[in-house]
Amino acid sequence: MAPTVKTLVITGYGTNCEHECAHAAKAAGADEAVIAHFADLVAGRVRLGDFQFLIFPGGFLDGDDLGAAQAAAQRWQHTVTASGASLLEELSAFVASGGLVLGICNGFQLMVKLGLLPALDLAYFTRQVSLTHNASARYEDRWCHLKVNQQSPCVFTKGLESLYVPVRHGEGRLVPNSPETLERLVKENLVVVQYAHPETGEVTMEYPLNPNGSPQGIAGLCDPTGRVFGLMPHPEAFNHPTNHPSWTRGDKPTLGLVVFENAIRHLRGLA
Repeated sequence: MAPTVKTLVITGYGTNCEHECAHAAKAAGADEAVIAHFADLVAGRVRLGDFQFLIFPGGFLDGDDLGAAQAAAQRWQHTVTASGASLLEELSAFVASGGLVLGICNGFQLMVKLGLLPALDLAYFTRQVSLTHNASARYEDRWCHLKVNQQSPCVFTKGLESLYVPVRHGEGRLVPNSPETLERLVKENLVVVQYAHPETGEVTMEYPLNPNGSPQGIAGLCDPTGRVFGLMPHPEAFNHPTNHPSWTRGDKPTLGLVVFENAIRHLRGLA
């Protein structure tokens, strides 16, 4: 009998994509997708250990005051639950136990500010990169082509060569803490998805194909285990053919839902 897969989607403080993420997880085959407020974790009404798949959705955590997800990262770092346990330690235990973590847009911003990604040398909760304002100095809302790094250990993108999904963010440009960090991200294949030219399929820095000016066209990263993945584009927003801007013309690119399907397959031991 296949293992039960329960998904937890965290909401609160400005998150606004939780329902799309929960829907995507269920549509991908999760047995259960629970939407819980951060306060539910603090109060002990919901426990990370009861789930196998954790999603940090997009939104505008705390109104992006102090920088996107900066305040939320502090909240995760310093919160103690009603039982007296450190919430950060519970998150660390969840990752160590083999759970999958997906952060989308604001959720990705939270993960890098928290140091959950990229975790070079498995140094979790040490900030190694950040995400800052788009080079255009504008909020970008458009569809983008992504090239998938097939050498990456990321379980979410296994078997994929490309994706076409929407972006909607104002702070998506990756900033490593050193040139050496950027080099290692590329060399160790922790760069999972990159903005690509629609005709050549190759990585691009051309605006608006690369909507934020992120170096190396980086749109998403994973940790060395491949089980923790964050990206700026929104795969959950392409969960049905009619979401696509040219669906009436018969265009049928791969649904963003495949990212969630790969996660569920991995947790069921089918990948």
